[in-house]
Amino acid sequence: MTEPITVEPVATVVGGRIEPTDDYWGGTQSIIRIDPGRFPADSVQGLEGFSHLVVVYRFHLIDPSEVHLGARSPRNNPDWPATGTFVHRNMKRPNRLGMSFPRLLKVDGLDLHVTDLDAIDGTPVIDVAPWFDEFGPRGQTRQPAWPGQMLENYWKPTSGS
Repeated sequence: MTEPITVEPVATVVGGRIEPTDDYWGGTQSIIRIDPGRFPADSVQGLEGFSHLVVVYRFHLIDPSEVHLGARSPRNNPDWPATGTFVHRNMKRPNRLGMSFPRLLKVDGLDLHVTDLDAIDGTPVIDVAPWFDEFGPRGQTRQPAWPGQMLENYWKPTSGS
């Protein structure tokens, strides 16, 4: 388990937000620009038939020293229980990877126009795939109350959107 994994970004986020924030990501529009030096135009052929994408990206502004491996309260709110690093879905994760499921608005060459991607301008994108309903959770899901409380405003639009 100590063998390093080397990945090269396939794309970069262009536009949208310029700094990370905890809330109000709803309506944020940006472009996932696939690297034209590595990928031909037909690498996205057929993608326009899907409504949503699965996007894996790197939290590139987080210094490795900011990664927190132990238990802590989400957003440092003492009202929420201390939980371990693998319970958090924030930028201070061990490999500083994020995953998002933005709506695909249009495909323009190698530019994927999306909304509700919670990554900022300049973010390296590790992988892009279409969302398949069949790969969503199977069976009933459950979670504690605190994620719903914490994320109440996450997808609300900013006043400027």
